Amino acid sequence: MEIFLDTANIKEIQRFVYLIDGVTTNPTLIAQEQAFGNFEDLIKEIARIVERPVSVEAVSQTAAEIIRESRDLAALSPHVVVKVPMTLEGLKATTALQAEGIRTNITLVFSVNQAILAAKAGATYVSVFVGRLDDIGHSGMAVVEDAVRIFQTYGWSSKVITASVRHPLHVIAAANAGSHAITIPPKVLEMMAHHNLTDSGLQRFLEDWKKVTGR
Repeated sequence: MEIFLDTANIKEIQRFVYLIDGVTTNPTLIAQEQAFGNFEDLIKEIARIVERPVSVEAVSQTAAEIIRESRDLAALSPHVVVKVPMTLEGLKATTALQAEGIRTNITLVFSVNQAILAAKAGATYVSVFVGRLDDIGHSGMAVVEDAVRIFQTYGWSSKVITASVRHPLHVIAAANAGSHAITIPPKVLEMMAHHNLTDSGLQRFLEDWKKVTGR
């Protein structure tokens, strides 16, 4: 399972770069980094640090506009994957972009039907937003499980990304579901590395070592 970091913050990316397989951004995350300056320069810097897939969102609405914007985004770095909205216009654009060799990430997928259409359109990645589904009383992970199984059944090359991750249990569920990738906020990735028994065990070892060495 590929692990992407869901952020546009350079410091967070530098902190976790040795653990991750790429980065996902969105307009909200980009807006939080206005202090960096130019949007294009920010994306180029992220791609330079990661040297792996960096998802960048197209905000256009019509297929023709999405295609034009996607070409500009893809020109920023060979590592850019263009996030395309899960709409009929987005699907139409994805088909054209796939033919041009531009990688895409269909975003805001909330149903298996949407995931099927995204895969048929030739999306490189299909992002299922599990947290937002859970928030309204639906099982987000059930969509991931079904999408993964269907993609495998038909040999489709699209990869399912588990997105909108709220906590470490989502990560475990995604791995168990066979999700091809997951995008994780920095705070959740940090939570995954910690456990109270690890902390107390290390503290005990350090205290015992001080008894042995006297320091």
